[in-house]
Amino acid sequence: MASFQNQVAVVTGAGSGIGRATAIAFASAGAKVVVSDINDESGQATVDQIKADEGEATFIRCDVAEPADIESLITQTVAFYGRLDIGINNAGIGGKFARLIDQTKQDFDQMMAINVGGVFYGMQAQIRQMLTQPEGGRIVNISSIAGVRGMPMGGPYSASKHAVIGLTKTAALEYVRQNIRVNAVCPVYTHSGMVQGLIDTAPNMEAKMLRVIPIGRFGQPEEIAQAILWLCSPDNAFCTGQAIQMDGGLTAG
Repeated sequence: MASFQNQVAVVTGAGSGIGRATAIAFASAGAKVVVSDINDESGQATVDQIKADEGEATFIRCDVAEPADIESLITQTVAFYGRLDIGINNAGIGGKFARLIDQTKQDFDQMMAINVGGVFYGMQAQIRQMLTQPEGGRIVNISSIAGVRGMPMGGPYSASKHAVIGLTKTAALEYVRQNIRVNAVCPVYTHSGMVQGLIDTAPNMEAKMLRVIPIGRFGQPEEIAQAILWLCSPDNAFCTGQAIQMDGGLTAG
């Protein structure tokens, strides 16, 4: 495992799932982690777990749909730790499982505000800070396998995750000469509250979901976290603008 000793990482949506696993993994590798979430209780629980394992972390509440919240998150991070080396834009929602014509304007607008706005405004604030640092920084945005293919019954979600990849590639090209690397990960169904909510929509939903994954199981948050750490590793300095598909073989065929 790469060392992130004395590195400062911000992880949004770190109160559960991939975000929590990523925050814990960075802390285990020596990083100082700012755990951010809209849910104070779950975010603080992640910090408590990191501290119980003798890691360093602090919680800052942030609603990623609010640009002012994101600006405050980065400002507080720098005030507290003096710098920002890594930004992980993970916070997101799954939305309503329904056909395109049954999705409402509210469904679409909420999806874009959180899943796309959280990445767009997150990168703006992170990059502004990283530009002040000779060492630059690294950013990883959490897209989805639905960001590289269609997702029947999840049109707004798929659209939002395609947008995340577009933003990732654009930012990577714009700031590669300033030593800022920007990548994305695209997980297939991964054990989390969001996926459990989808499973609960129908008695046979879990079996249907598993049938599309060649490896025959869901991803684990810790597996996605390790891919994120690899993308942020100082030893991985040549990789930028990529959308790494963590899909158990789904897109291989």
